[in-house]
Amino acid sequence: MTGSRLLSKLLRFKGFRVVSWWFEGRSSFVIAVKPHKNGCCCPECGRRGKIVRTMPHPRRWRDIPVCGWTVWLLYHPREIRCPTHGRVVEEIPWAERFSRVTFRFEYAMLRYCQTMTQKAAAELLCISASTLSDLLHRSITRLREGHRIRGLRTIGVDEISYAKRHKYATLVYDLDRSCVVWIGRGRARKTIDRFFTEALSPYQRSKIEWACCDMSEAYIGAIQEHCPNAKLVLDRFHIVKALNAAVDEVRKEQWREAAPDERQAMKGLRWLLYRHSSTRSKTETRTLKALEKANYRIYRARRLKDEFEQFWEYKAPWAAERFLKSWTTSALRSRLEPLRKFVKTLRQHFFGVLAFVNTRLTNAIAEGLNRIVRIIKNRASGFRTLDAFSDMIFLTVGDLNIPEQIPKRFHTL
Repeated sequence: MTGSRLLSKLLRFKGFRVVSWWFEGRSSFVIAVKPHKNGCCCPECGRRGKIVRTMPHPRRWRDIPVCGWTVWLLYHPREIRCPTHGRVVEEIPWAERFSRVTFRFEYAMLRYCQTMTQKAAAELLCISASTLSDLLHRSITRLREGHRIRGLRTIGVDEISYAKRHKYATLVYDLDRSCVVWIGRGRARKTIDRFFTEALSPYQRSKIEWACCDMSEAYIGAIQEHCPNAKLVLDRFHIVKALNAAVDEVRKEQWREAAPDERQAMKGLRWLLYRHSSTRSKTETRTLKALEKANYRIYRARRLKDEFEQFWEYKAPWAAERFLKSWTTSALRSRLEPLRKFVKTLRQHFFGVLAFVNTRLTNAIAEGLNRIVRIIKNRASGFRTLDAFSDMIFLTVGDLNIPEQIPKRFHTL
């Protein structure tokens, strides 16, 4: 078997064959291809047309490298006369129109970037990191073009920081399919409003049954306005986080007011107060119990926090409601200002908190996806723009399997 026939079989371009190949410089390998037949198709409608002329200058497409050699495909495209669209350049089967890389290269690039840094992927593909970043953005934008969100029933809304100086993005999750469906710049009300008005139709909004978010007024207000049939559930994780912050504020106040000799009993309490009562050791429990004499206000805040943990165990809504009313009354009587503020917030969203008992719905899936998103961010040592960050999020945990949009015959990994 000759080298040209072997390369033709390896490339697997239907209707084309390798006519010659050569080495160019110390790092490039060029393969010239030619069609088996004279007929070719219109890129717009796929109809066969009459060949008008062959381009005098060949075009090059970058293919996946072999043994460290950059591989280039060389071909003279032909111009045809289509009965419908007039004179057009023929369809190229191994690459997207106007692209300078093959589908095979695109697929390898997308797969590499799912599992490694862009710098490492660029080294494997023998291109610069900046070139890969540009190619990646163009590929993901093209492959997601025309994609529509479908089958949305349960959504989660959360925010994530993508750069320094308080730059945030709002992420919307499909909790049924465990994926990200939308990313918007900022965390204000207008950001989440844009998701409901631009990404979803009125019919799609009416089909949303459950929505889970933190206690952000922007998110709650938008969900209540745009999703009339959705039942709002406030996320357990963010409620516990707010309670822990209130208890820690009590500790800080007491630390500032305490005399130097009184501070000895308060050392090392911060992370101990955060821990769930079921995970504390006997020594840690004795340490916290000793606070009853050393500092009763911190002890009281800790007791209220531990008592609130019982709320998540209730399964009967009426019993959970009775417990929540009793607990909020006790917290108000404690005269601890941070806890009083927490109770005020809790009462504002009373039914959203209580809805957890019926649904057991949390943003745990969203928080798990957020962890993956943070890994993406840390792996890249940050992103300069939200567009670059969004590309990697959609590629890794998006609602569309982007690499699978490449024609299957060009899947190489």
